[in-house]
Amino acid sequence: MRMYPTFFKVAFSWMDAELAHTLGFAGIKAVHRSGLGSVLNKVTRPDPGSAVEVMGLRFPSAFGLAAGFDKGATGTHALTDLGFGHVEIGTVTGQPQPGNPKPRLFRLIKDRAVINRMGFNNDGAAAVAPRVAAALQSLSEQALKTGLERPIVGVNIGKTKVVDLENAVGDYVTSTRALAPYADYLVVNVSSPNTPGLRQLQELDSLRPLLTAVREESSAVTGRHVPLLVKIAPDLADADVQAVAELALDLGLDGIVATNTTIARDGLGLRSTEDEVAACGAGGLSGRPVRRRSLDVLKMLHQHAGDRLTLISVGGVTTPEDVIERLDAGADLVQGYTAFLYEGPFWAARINRGLKKAARRVRG
Repeated sequence: MRMYPTFFKVAFSWMDAELAHTLGFAGIKAVHRSGLGSVLNKVTRPDPGSAVEVMGLRFPSAFGLAAGFDKGATGTHALTDLGFGHVEIGTVTGQPQPGNPKPRLFRLIKDRAVINRMGFNNDGAAAVAPRVAAALQSLSEQALKTGLERPIVGVNIGKTKVVDLENAVGDYVTSTRALAPYADYLVVNVSSPNTPGLRQLQELDSLRPLLTAVREESSAVTGRHVPLLVKIAPDLADADVQAVAELALDLGLDGIVATNTTIARDGLGLRSTEDEVAACGAGGLSGRPVRRRSLDVLKMLHQHAGDRLTLISVGGVTTPEDVIERLDAGADLVQGYTAFLYEGPFWAARINRGLKKAARRVRG
């Protein structure tokens, strides 16, 4: 019998969602600092046979934690204690910023969903970079001791709110200069609905010079190839999804992360009442209701690009069966976030066990 659903109902469901996140994350980090994280990881870690090679990197598992949870690389190692094969840091911006006014994070519990308008609250690239470096060092040392694969650390970068669109490329380059030396892979986020004008950067005329500049700066400051992906919104029209895929292929990008949160409210089959949804206000909706569109975008991208692009699928993933469905539909990696809030700290471990059982059935 799982205890976390009862714990969530008693301890967190009535609490401000952002405060609950802060307290929950603090608890995860406290367990790691106590030294119990390594003990916990013996139970939660992926099976060695579950490792996958993607973009020239060895991932302990195909399942990882999406950007948004660990915005500032303050608990990266602690999160991998829970069994995530990779953690994507961010979104990080070129300048520090507080994000949007609170309250800015809301739950739709009936729908296992979240609406957020966080606004890329983070400490800025210069402050986050040394934390990423420290996390990589700590994870590498652990890998040497255990002989197991090191969890992968990706970094997701976005635009500082006060920077206008005309200067957005320079802002992304600032983040790239600081963070690329420590990132296993980089993701350019142009799809959050919570930074005014950001989604305009998904337009091809804007996206091409942006991605080109980030890639060139990454190569210049690292002297190596850092895999580069772009994260897109589920609200793009089908033709625009295909156009972004063509651009990624033309530029020689490594892949696409699909998808971010949605600004849609209609057509998602929400169980929450209209008043409950309206009370949350504007923002991106994530969780179970975006599952169908996220899967459709993945299938479209795979049909259009085949194996020429790495595809990381995120959106509405809850169960091992969801992860397997995404992998079968063409995803190379799968990420989750919102379900983590509802499923609890052993969620990734349950996903990993499900992937192991599925692999055993295939082999058997």
